[in-house]
Amino acid sequence: MLTGEIRSQVDSIWNAFWSGGISNPLEVMEQITYLLFLRRLDDLHTLEENKSTRLNKLTERRIYPEGKDARGRDYIDLRWSLFKNLAPSEMFIVVGEHVFPFLRTMGGDGSTYAHHMKDARFTIPTPALLAKVVDLLDHVPMEDRDTKGDLYEYMLSKIASAGQNGQFRTPRHIIRLMVELTEPNGKDVICDPASGACGF
Repeated sequence: MLTGEIRSQVDSIWNAFWSGGISNPLEVMEQITYLLFLRRLDDLHTLEENKSTRLNKLTERRIYPEGKDARGRDYIDLRWSLFKNLAPSEMFIVVGEHVFPFLRTMGGDGSTYAHHMKDARFTIPTPALLAKVVDLLDHVPMEDRDTKGDLYEYMLSKIASAGQNGQFRTPRHIIRLMVELTEPNGKDVICDPASGACGF
């Protein structure tokens, strides 16, 4: 069962996507899933490193290979624990131009993993949104298997609610468009019959 704190963290992540211009709940879930997967890959790599250190052996199962990718970036830079500390603009480049191409090719040709990840897309539109989401996700406790399942169930319920009840909030990019089109000034009186919480 998810605690109120974790639900609140997920809601904050969800709201960050909406405010950042991603209003499709399926796309939000997809991007969260990719980022959580990247975090998990880094955790698994760390476990392997710790195991090899304890046994005083070379790391047998490397997730991030030694060397550089096709664009000349060290594979080790693609780890969650490293890119999460970069400046937003640098993180955006690393994730978009290095991490996602790595994800698409990681399993090798013909593997089940490669089949499912071949279309992995990075659709977060701005460095600021990526940095905010990575920071929020970094604080979600993912050690417990039950938490992972409950987390996904909760996110799926958010998608189901969005489908039944329509869109809950107006995404920021739509708000900006409407404001630019109407060009309101201090003397205008505006009536919005669908005001909701009046955040618009």
